[in-house]
Amino acid sequence: MSDAISVRGLRKAYGGTDAVSGVDLDVRPGEVFALLGPNGAGKTTTVEILEGYRRRDAGEVRVLGVDPAVGLSGGPAARAWRARIGVVLQGTGEFDELTVGEVVAHFARFYPGAEPAAAVIDRVGLGAKARARTHTLSGGQKRRLDVALGIIGRPELLFLDEPTTGFDPEARRDFWTLIRDLAAAGTTIVLTTHYLEEAEALADRVAVIAAGRVIAAGRPAELGGRADAAATVSWRTPGGGVERAESATPTALVAELASRYGGEVPGLTVTRPTLEDVYLRMIA
Repeated sequence: MSDAISVRGLRKAYGGTDAVSGVDLDVRPGEVFALLGPNGAGKTTTVEILEGYRRRDAGEVRVLGVDPAVGLSGGPAARAWRARIGVVLQGTGEFDELTVGEVVAHFARFYPGAEPAAAVIDRVGLGAKARARTHTLSGGQKRRLDVALGIIGRPELLFLDEPTTGFDPEARRDFWTLIRDLAAAGTTIVLTTHYLEEAEALADRVAVIAAGRVIAAGRPAELGGRADAAATVSWRTPGGGVERAESATPTALVAELASRYGGEVPGLTVTRPTLEDVYLRMIA
């Protein structure tokens, strides 16, 4: 099966300043793909081009096998293609006086093969709130409503823009469960986030964008050579201090320490560079 997204040499400039200057990336069907990068790196421009909301200056782009520029045409081809994708922005809009059920049912009318509104509401965990007016929802519940509107058309591909900004830790992890469920059902997901732990928890692969270019891409555990990086081993000494050593073979070092201490090594920790460590080094 061909890639869900294929991008080669993507370029976009504003007033002579490059926002995107040669992005290459591929997103495979059924995977969760995270785009990481600092503000101004080109993430938003790249995603808006992929969503068919912004024209590119150069490059080859295919989204579900179609040039997303078709989305700007407004014709039947645009409507057919848009029906295959879902977009969850940082805020879909305000519907304070409408109930959850009314909002989802209204959006369902935009799609020829929409999923039943009640089924989608249950799927995002808002079944108990179907008759609640949206202004009574918590922040996490409103975000679930945004996702319901993004998936009501049974999209093959879903774009999620900073989906958990402002969430408390419990709400964020509840939302992660929802994203995992969507991915398990076969939806391809493109996620932009500033939370590195979120990318590590959800993404099959990540790409780091800086200065308009993809500077690294791969599995979170392997990005920037994480899997092969030296580990830091630390332990408490008999005098109460702490010693640390970097080792490319931490298992052997721990075995040596265990022998030295006669079994249990006091205060033992073994760590490798986190995704955040690698990311910050890349964009420095």
